Amino acid sequence: MRRRPGIGGLQKAAAARDQYRLLGENVAKLRTDMMKEQLATFKSQLEEFARKHKNDIRKNPAFRAQFHEMCAKIGVDPLASNKGFWAELLGIGDFYYELGVQIIEVCMLTRSHNGGLISLQELCNHLRQRRKKDREAVTEDDCLRAISKLKVLGSGFEVITIGKKKLVRSVPTELNKDHNQILELAQGQGFVTVEEVQRRLSWTSGRVTDALETLLEEGLAMIDNGHKDGKCRYWFPCVSSVYSSIGSET
Repeated sequence: MRRRPGIGGLQKAAAARDQYRLLGENVAKLRTDMMKEQLATFKSQLEEFARKHKNDIRKNPAFRAQFHEMCAKIGVDPLASNKGFWAELLGIGDFYYELGVQIIEVCMLTRSHNGGLISLQELCNHLRQRRKKDREAVTEDDCLRAISKLKVLGSGFEVITIGKKKLVRSVPTELNKDHNQILELAQGQGFVTVEEVQRRLSWTSGRVTDALETLLEEGLAMIDNGHKDGKCRYWFPCVSSVYSSIGSET
């Protein structure tokens, strides 16, 4: 028969466990301290890099995107505050603040014909037209970063993905699954018909009509019933290249 360990044996086992626990805690603390030290070194090197390449970060969109990726990897957000080191060094907070204001202006100006839902690509085209005289070009990545900062204003700005397109929503319109499916279907030619939606999505006419009527009421769709085939077409400016090209000329 196996003997049970005596009191002395239990005490030794408990002492060994305590030693292993303390050893584990010391190793974990050592690793944490080393990581903190490495992180501080990375941040210092990042600041030096930013000083050296300040103009490239401001003027070159691709370089700016890579800089943001570097920052994200070590947990630094240059846009977290309009004050402090990064704002003073790069003026990058001001860049995105100005861009955010311009995004709001474009969304408000185009809302009458797109219902407050504009493709990210069209938004960027409008911004490039406005900023032609500026040397600081903007990309979709810049727009996404600026829009993410607009959320703190409680302004309802949001980027949604429908199919292959990213759309910027500037009004608190709630789109359900049916609405999203119709918008995705319309991306091919910019419009849909009731018959097409019925055929492609296997919906009843009542379901199609209900969804389209809601989109019309929200200002996201426009009716075109002047065709020889007698079929009413529902155009969606937010996904239509035809309306996008018209809007960019204004």
